[in-house]
Amino acid sequence: MNYVLYQNRIIPKNELHIDMDDRGYMFGDGIYEVVRVYNGIPFAMQEHLDRLQQSAEALDMSVPYSMEAIHELIHTLIEKNNITNGIVYFQLTRGIEPRNHLYSREIEPVLSGFSKPLETNMELQKHGIDAWMTKDIRWLRCDIKTINLLGNIMAKREASDQGCHEALQHRDGLVTEGSSSNFFMVKDDIIYTHPSTNLILNGITRRLVIDLAKEIDAIIEEKTFTLEDLKNADEVFITSTTMEVTPVRSIKGDINALYSIGPWTRKLQEKFTEYWKKQQ
Repeated sequence: MNYVLYQNRIIPKNELHIDMDDRGYMFGDGIYEVVRVYNGIPFAMQEHLDRLQQSAEALDMSVPYSMEAIHELIHTLIEKNNITNGIVYFQLTRGIEPRNHLYSREIEPVLSGFSKPLETNMELQKHGIDAWMTKDIRWLRCDIKTINLLGNIMAKREASDQGCHEALQHRDGLVTEGSSSNFFMVKDDIIYTHPSTNLILNGITRRLVIDLAKEIDAIIEEKTFTLEDLKNADEVFITSTTMEVTPVRSIKGDINALYSIGPWTRKLQEKFTEYWKKQQ
């Protein structure tokens, strides 16, 4: 990662300087996106840019550059860093001003980002992950992709301390999503996932998997389900930009359960891989 994105430029990383008065640094006052790169091409880029715009509008933030300009900057960043398979992270903070809870609408937002190599973890794709179930302590606007992720990172740390790869979360017994993923369960050949409300992030991979499930005539229901429902599930999997479609083989914590890696999970893994390859 020799080059980074700052405002409308791609610059050497050692030339980057972050202002202490940036509201992202002081308050976590900003938004972000993570885009997967396959064979040098950013995947589902338009969907990520659309969500960036939606997040900005939800937080009363302006976007200082056109989506076309940001798209071009991301392409240049990938090329400058010679990324074949990896990710691009980019964020937009409200801007730079002396610390004050009350923000000004006159300041210029700050766009920054980086890219790095990443390969799909085929071991986890094949054998699944162990997950830790814990209470969802996040704020009530999880649908906005904000850089303020304290609830998520505390859950992720808790899961790791218990030897688990991901934290799954619930609000008063209703399962929401993972700390950095969306969550699905299968019961009696029906795929369930929490509806797209303010309590979850409507992930780009989540949306794609729902569409792919419909293409293979799966029955998919966006409705809430309980911890008790989850105990009796036939299959469980998570989705995210970096994890794609990953099976869950066990859950510990607020519930304890073991799962087989079943046919619907495998079918959706195959469909997802087929889909991104067709986009090349």
